[in-house]
Order: sequence, then C-alpha cells, then structure tokens
Amino acid sequence: IGTPFVTSVMVDPSDHRAVWLGVEIDGVFRSLDGGETWTHVENGLYDPDIHAMAIAATTPTRVLASTARELFISDDMGEKWQPVGVKAKWPLPYARGIAVKADDPEVLFAGCGETTTGEKGHVLRSTDAGHTWELLNLPVQANSTMWGLAVHPAEANRILAFSLFGEV
Repeated sequence: IGTPFVTSVMVDPSDHRAVWLGVEIDGVFRSLDGGETWTHVENGLYDPDIHAMAIAATTPTRVLASTARELFISDDMGEKWQPVGVKAKWPLPYARGIAVKADDPEVLFAGCGETTTGEKGHVLRSTDAGHTWELLNLPVQANSTMWGLAVHPAEANRILAFSLFGEV
C-alpha cells in the first residue's frame, strides 16, 4: 500500500489548540491540546487517502478533507464525516485540492482530475457549502489534475490553482 505521509497541517483560526493532520493512506488526526495528544477521527471517513484539508470559519467549525475519490465534511470537530458525492457532482472523479473563500465560508473551491497526474483537470466552485458545484472557466485548459488551490486573502474573488505541470 505504501508509507503514510502528512499531506495537510492546519491550526483552527478560532482555537489555536485545535490542530489537524491529514495523512495520505492513514486518515485524519485531531489534537485539541496543541499537539500534545492526537485522536484518529474516522467515523464516516471511509477513504483514508487524505489529499488535502481546509477549515471553514463557521460556527461550529467546518473541516473538509479530500481523498482520491471523495470530499468529506465534518461540522462536529471530526466526530462524524459526511461525503459530498463527487462522482455525481464533478466532471472528473479524482478529488485533490480544496480551499474555502476567505470572506464567505459557504464558498468552496475544489481541484479535480482524472487520476494522480491525468491529462486534464478542473477547478470547481460551490456557493452552498458543497451541495452543488459549478465548473470554473480557466484561461487555458489544465493539462493535469489540479493539485492545489489558494484563495487570495486581499482579493476574495481571486483563486490560484496549480497542477503538477504548472500554474493555471
């Protein structure tokens, strides 16, 4: 299967003692004491191949975790995870990057593709916390899976996306 490795490290901006780790092929780990102790939070997270994670500044805090085949959301600090159902909602099934709009936690961005590398990729946006998704038009067609996304903090309508083969 391979060796697990950390793909995401996040600190909850509303509680600096809440730390999250996403581990490829080993799931999500949560610490509520600043990293002194860790809990493997996996209830409903049936795919442990964590690719990326994000935190939405909601009350309660919403945590997102993408895997090779799904995007999971938890509204209870990881006690239970709900799948979004990307196979029915996204044009390509391989979930990779995830980001939350800085000034609106209901707006999510996701990167997807065919496989780990693939030959094309897309950036999608949800304005309703992952229930529905729209394909965003990019200046050029991505030539691989979209691996990472970031929302510009000063310009909340700008998003940076990158694939294995360059920035789009």
